[in-house]
Amino acid sequence: MKIRALLSAATAGALALGLAACGGAEEPSTGPVSLRMTVWSSNEAHLKLFNEIADAYRAKNPRVTEVKFDPIPFESYTTTLTTQIAGGNGPDLAWLLENSAPDFVGSGALLPLDDTLAKADGYNAADLSPSATKLWQAGGKLFAYPFSTSPFGVFVNTDQLKAAGQQTPAELIAANQWTWEKAVAVAAASAAKSGKAGLVVRDFDYKGWDNLSTVWTGWGAQAWSADGKTCGFDQQPMVDAMTFLHKAIFTDKALPGPGTTADFFAGEAAMTVTQISRASLLKEAKFGWDLVPLPTGPNGAYAVIGQAGLGALKKGKNADVAADFLAFFTNPENSAKLAAYFPPPRTSLLTADTLAKTNPLLKPEQLQKVVIDGISTGVVKPSHTGQAEIAQAVRAALDPLWKPDADVKAVLGGVCSAINPLLAK
Repeated sequence: MKIRALLSAATAGALALGLAACGGAEEPSTGPVSLRMTVWSSNEAHLKLFNEIADAYRAKNPRVTEVKFDPIPFESYTTTLTTQIAGGNGPDLAWLLENSAPDFVGSGALLPLDDTLAKADGYNAADLSPSATKLWQAGGKLFAYPFSTSPFGVFVNTDQLKAAGQQTPAELIAANQWTWEKAVAVAAASAAKSGKAGLVVRDFDYKGWDNLSTVWTGWGAQAWSADGKTCGFDQQPMVDAMTFLHKAIFTDKALPGPGTTADFFAGEAAMTVTQISRASLLKEAKFGWDLVPLPTGPNGAYAVIGQAGLGALKKGKNADVAADFLAFFTNPENSAKLAAYFPPPRTSLLTADTLAKTNPLLKPEQLQKVVIDGISTGVVKPSHTGQAEIAQAVRAALDPLWKPDADVKAVLGGVCSAINPLLAK
């Protein structure tokens, strides 16, 4: 299967050629091996743990002289990765984002992992949750390990809310009033009082539109139908959700507007929507904070999940060793360590007590309500074959929405006009 366009015609052409060329693995090498794995995180704590696991692997496999973790900025991650592959400089392993899963899984770029995991000592692949592995499977085979299955929650600067005389989300939850209406009202009041930002949807920044699924899912909206054939942007649930969001930005001033950035973890916002892997940024926080589930929407309570898969690239002399390292990196012992930042797909590890051992900053009840309950009920962020081309089209078509006088319904109709031909491919 030929992968579809990514971000621009030039990149798309290179990508199609690069991934199509991944159809067959080269003969395994027998000499010293240096592995490279692309990751999107440059967080020191994450990389320290990765390197510790790699060192343990190398101690058992002296033939492997190096395991290099190569951080690529999140904003350009998939584009850079696929350009590397197209240019013949692809990594041995890659951390893949959920929105590119259909393309990578269907492209022939990844090595099937089932046999390697089945042979790995003590691996217990049966422990992997079927709901977590679904996105990374095709034809009954697993092409990437669901490295992180992480629901979105809301981190709260409780000091900032109290200084503005606002109820905290925990208090609103206790009163069964933690709704998007309340969240925006609290954020707006806090922003007006503090002069800082109210609520930030992290990694959105008026570019990463799929992160808004953390909001619109509360209205029962979806980017496209489950079969991927019908656009959902012009449907009433999405119109209602985006109308609410537009008002929250431009009328209520609850969210920072276009061109304004605010980092919750630096104390610049009252609340942020993001995942627990960010919790390590609060290690030295100088303000009181909390983590709560997403507010309920008109459609009731819900959860949204971001996923990342870890795959071994099929083309290359080290594909067999890369798959073996992947099996070691994700075995039960190392999965428990990685759970400090990345909720694992192993059902045996998905308990509040187990996760609390490696997440000392988070309370068991936070892990239960946000992570475990979220995984059991959540929907994954939007993904589709040809996602990069679709994502670019959606982003461009949504640009007119981010103005105070935007006609929300007309803009969303324009989104469907832009992507319907792509959904039909």
